[in-house]
Amino acid sequence: MARKQKPPVTPALRVLRAAKIDFTLCPYAYVQRGGARASAAALGVPLSSVVKTLVMENTATKKPLLVLMHGDRGVSTRQLARALGVKSIEPCTPEQATRHTGYLVGGTSPFGTRKSLPVYVERTILGLDQIWINAGKRGLLVRITPADLAAILSPVPVSAARDNL
Repeated sequence: MARKQKPPVTPALRVLRAAKIDFTLCPYAYVQRGGARASAAALGVPLSSVVKTLVMENTATKKPLLVLMHGDRGVSTRQLARALGVKSIEPCTPEQATRHTGYLVGGTSPFGTRKSLPVYVERTILGLDQIWINAGKRGLLVRITPADLAAILSPVPVSAARDNL
């Protein structure tokens, strides 16, 4: 008889539980470099409702920040820099992202990061009924409402989406 697997414990899930957020665990078979497209396909959910957590930095100060973006969109770093009133923003390397968040790329969650980081969210994400976002482990998303995301993270809404090519 197979034993029932216990759900994983990640810093992200600890934060959600401590905040008494209603969420659904959504495990899937992780695909190396598959990104949001692979997780959306595996879970049978709209790609635009899967939210990517991207680690970026202000190039002048080297201060890291998180950007939450639709799975089917990219981030216009030029638009983001303009919205933040800084000269430029660039993505962190995978090593920098892990150092700042404590998570491996492909498993980065905005919840329970190693350092407290400012969080920016593409404003249209906040208008969705529900979203799927990383739970702090490759192959594991949680389904929550954007209202719960906003309640925990207090993200700053921005308009920085660009079409993914």
